[in-house]
Amino acid sequence: MITDPTRIGSVYTERVSPSRTEALFLALSLLFLILFARRQTAAGLNLWGVLLLGAFAFFLFYAINYRVLVIHVTQDTLQLRFGIFRWTVPLENISACYPDRTSLWRIGGAGIHFSFFAGRYRAMFNFLQHSRLVIALAQKRGPLQELAFSTRHPEELMALIKAASW
Repeated sequence: MITDPTRIGSVYTERVSPSRTEALFLALSLLFLILFARRQTAAGLNLWGVLLLGAFAFFLFYAINYRVLVIHVTQDTLQLRFGIFRWTVPLENISACYPDRTSLWRIGGAGIHFSFFAGRYRAMFNFLQHSRLVIALAQKRGPLQELAFSTRHPEELMALIKAASW
């Protein structure tokens, strides 16, 4: 379910939940559960069975945890919530906001990823089928210099962040 953004005063909230990504993770969960059950029936519990059960648990976690990315902008902060993971950036710490043109092959899939881009360390909260924005931090947070995230409304959100942070 994808809901449109809402704004109350200068607050913005968007819930992004792509059905294709969720369907993929659920299908992979089911596949590994079936393979585990077949392996368990044929050979009992062994290393392969444990690995198949682990793959099932991994993809089930992805299916449950990465169902919805919530983007919330208040007068003071940009907040991202991806399942149990949360990230908050004070708007005063944003030095730039621009569209992410990075290839999906470079990103490595949906979920949360960390990587270097042009010498800058970036965290990515993303789905495969939506546009992404990059937030450059004025002051690093640990090693992190940039934060990228998926949104259905990149132009509107980018304008809002730029207006609120500069």
